[in-house]
Amino acid sequence: MLPWRRCREAARRLLQPARGEEGSAALEFLTVGVVMLVPLVYLVLALGQIQAQSLGVEAAARFAARALAGGQGDADAVLTSVTGQYGIEAFDASVSCTPVSTACPEPGGTVHVTVTAEVPLPFIPPVLGLERLSSVPVQATAVQKVSRYEDAR
Repeated sequence: MLPWRRCREAARRLLQPARGEEGSAALEFLTVGVVMLVPLVYLVLALGQIQAQSLGVEAAARFAARALAGGQGDADAVLTSVTGQYGIEAFDASVSCTPVSTACPEPGGTVHVTVTAEVPLPFIPPVLGLERLSSVPVQATAVQKVSRYEDAR
């Protein structure tokens, strides 16, 4: 066989579609799609849950600081109400006032409210303490100035 015929035969074999691999592109596409899509959906779910809880914690801190600074009600009741509306079951709250005095809040002072909560990641079972390892802490602080004329009301 002449060398140019050998080249032509080799080129013809290369250009012909391979037999036995029909449909494998669809299978590969599905496999890669599932491998990429499942973590992406989980990431969207987890970030959505974290964002919702952080909005709830921020709202709770803000409303509690307003309630304390304005003398409009019990800050604990406000915290429980707001966190309940956002679906936050367990949270820690701390209140501090400046300047530090016996009366908190003091007219002309400042109220600091910090609310912290743990956001559990979705689909992690509460087994063997995994929920403690797979939770994301969210925290919000609100500062509100107390009116100097608070006693006049």
